[in-house]
Amino acid sequence: MGGQEQNGDDKLLGCRYVPAGPGPGQETPKEPGGWFMLLCSPDGKDPDSRGPIWVPAGADAPPPSPEQVAEMARKRLRLPMPKIRANPAGEQLVNLPTWMWLDRDSWGDISATASVPGVSVTAVARPLSATWSMGDGSSVTCTSSGTPFPSGGDPKSASPDCGHTYRSSSAGRPAQAFLVSVKVQWAVTWSGAGQSGTFPNLSTTASASFRVAESQGITTG
Repeated sequence: MGGQEQNGDDKLLGCRYVPAGPGPGQETPKEPGGWFMLLCSPDGKDPDSRGPIWVPAGADAPPPSPEQVAEMARKRLRLPMPKIRANPAGEQLVNLPTWMWLDRDSWGDISATASVPGVSVTAVARPLSATWSMGDGSSVTCTSSGTPFPSGGDPKSASPDCGHTYRSSSAGRPAQAFLVSVKVQWAVTWSGAGQSGTFPNLSTTASASFRVAESQGITTG
């Protein structure tokens, strides 16, 4: 999947200084100048809004650091929820390989940009791995979204990169199914204003029910 740029509404992503009054406990200096608030949303309620600060006459208001703007960009990342797919498409079968994969639109680079006067920073989230909890006590970690089962493929063949084989049925489990979950780990980096860095990983999760039946023999051809 190609990268997705999430800029959204410029009113939300752009920050600007606007005249303001002093805050609680702030005294206005005698020198010429004015109070300003850095607004990062139209109503000033965004947690990245800052101030008020006193700016002497003729001076420029100091911009936030690239790290602070990077944090704004990180908060604007909108990671897609994993969309679980599997083959067989209906019931899974004991001792028959299960292929697992995620839809393309839930795996790929996601980016978002934040800007203030003089500083623009882009944060990028990149999927690293998908850890599947299969509901039977086992887990599988895949370093890709997984390979969709090919049309006309051999049902006895194993997935080349993300699969599992159940050794027992889900009979007797709640709803007669295994609760399967997947957790995607995302690496987050940022760059802008001549600097770059990383953030702690983010994660997204999803779950689905897999019914697993005893196999009665598979024939092909």
